[in-house]
Amino acid sequence: MTTGPVGTSSAAALSGAARAVLGGLEPVRGWVEELYRDVHAHPELPHQEHRTAALVAARLRDAGCEVHEGVGGTGVVGVLRNGPGPAVLLRADMDALPVREETGLPYASTVISEDGDDEGSVMHACGHDVHVACLTGAVTLMAQGPDQWSGTLVAVFQPAEETADGARAMLDDGLAEIVGAVEVAMAQHVLPMPAGFVGSRVGAVLSAADSMRITVHGRGAHGSMPQAAVDPVVLAAMIVVRLQTVVAREVAPGDSAVLTVGSIAAGSKSNVIPDHAVLQLNVRTYDEATRTTVLAAIERIVRAECQASGSPADPELELFDRYPLTENDAGVTDRVAGAFAAFFGDRAGVLPQQSASEDFSDIPRALGAPYTYWGIGGIDPAAYSRAEKAGRVSQDIPVNHSAGFAPVIQPTLDTGIQALVVATLAWLHR
Repeated sequence: MTTGPVGTSSAAALSGAARAVLGGLEPVRGWVEELYRDVHAHPELPHQEHRTAALVAARLRDAGCEVHEGVGGTGVVGVLRNGPGPAVLLRADMDALPVREETGLPYASTVISEDGDDEGSVMHACGHDVHVACLTGAVTLMAQGPDQWSGTLVAVFQPAEETADGARAMLDDGLAEIVGAVEVAMAQHVLPMPAGFVGSRVGAVLSAADSMRITVHGRGAHGSMPQAAVDPVVLAAMIVVRLQTVVAREVAPGDSAVLTVGSIAAGSKSNVIPDHAVLQLNVRTYDEATRTTVLAAIERIVRAECQASGSPADPELELFDRYPLTENDAGVTDRVAGAFAAFFGDRAGVLPQQSASEDFSDIPRALGAPYTYWGIGGIDPAAYSRAEKAGRVSQDIPVNHSAGFAPVIQPTLDTGIQALVVATLAWLHR
C-alpha cells in the first residue's frame, strides 16, 4: 500500500480529478445547506438518531449507494462501488448534546430532551450536523463523477459519539463484514477556527479520555457532633486538593495531561454530616504511558486519603466514557496534507493538537486500516480576526459543546465537502 506523498504528475492528476468532481458542487449546495439546517433544527441524542439516519439513508440511495441501516442501532452505511481499486472509508457522527441552544439562529433547535422541560434543551453543540451534511454532499459528488475515480467509497454515519460507544456498537453489529477490507479510513471535525481553513497533523491529534466516578465512605453524624463522624466532605476536599499535584508533580514537563474534577456531591442538609461523597473527574492524555501513570496516581491518592481519614469502607472507583487516543498515521496524513496543500493553498495548514476526544479510531483499529483525522474551521473569519487582534479568542469565540456554538454555513460546508472529496481522491483518482 502506498501511503506517502504523491509525486508531481500524480498530484496534477489528483488536482484535475478533484476539480472535475467538485465542479458539481454548485448544483448540490442548496440541498446540502438545507439538510444542514434541518438536522440542526432537529437534533437527536446518542442512540436516538432515527430521523437523521432516515434523511441520510434517503440521500445515499439517491446517490446510488448500497445502503445498510440500523447498524449498531441507528448507524447508516453507504457503499458506492465504481470498478476495481482500493476501498476508502469516510465517517461522520450524527448525535447531539443535552445543551440548551442559545445561538439565536433562525433554524435553532426547539427540541426538548426526554428528561428536560426547556425548549431547545437538545442541541447540535458539537457540529455533527456539519459532518452529516458534508459527507452526504461528498458522496453525492463522487457518485456524479465516476469517470474521475475507481474503487469503493464507504460512508459511515455513526451514532453516539458523545457517549463513546457508537463506533463500538457498529463494530459489534457487523460493520467489518459490511465494509470488507479497507485501505484507509478518514474523518473530519468542525472546530472553532476560521471557516475555510483545513488543518491536518501527524501523530497524536486528539487525546485519550477517561472519566471516573469515585465514591468515598464516611460515618454520618449530627453536624453538632463531628467527633462521632468520619466526614466524607472533608475527605473529598482533601482528595481534590491532592489530585492537583498529579499533573504538576507526576507528569514530565514535556508530556501533556489534563485532570479535572467536574463534580462533587455529598449530603443534603447543613447540619447533617453525610455517610458518603461522590466525585466525578475527567482525564485527558496523549500517550498510553502517561495515561497509565495518571490513572494509577488517582487510585493511589484516593485510597491513601481514605486511609488517612479512617474511612470505614474501601472507596469505589468506576471508569466510564473512555475514549481512545486518536493518533494519525504519518504516511496517510502526509499524503492527505499534500493533497490539501495543492487544492486549498494557504488555507491548508497544521492542526494544533486538540484536548478533545473521539471514538472514531475504534473503527480503523478494528478494521486494521491506517487512518487520519483532520479539522475544518467553522467560525466567521472576520469575527475570528477581530477576536484574535483583541486577544479575546477564548472569551469571544464559542467553542464546541457550548450553547452558542454556531458554525457559519459558508464557507464551512463547501470546505468540508471539498476536503472529503480531495482526501478520497488521493487514493481513488484514476
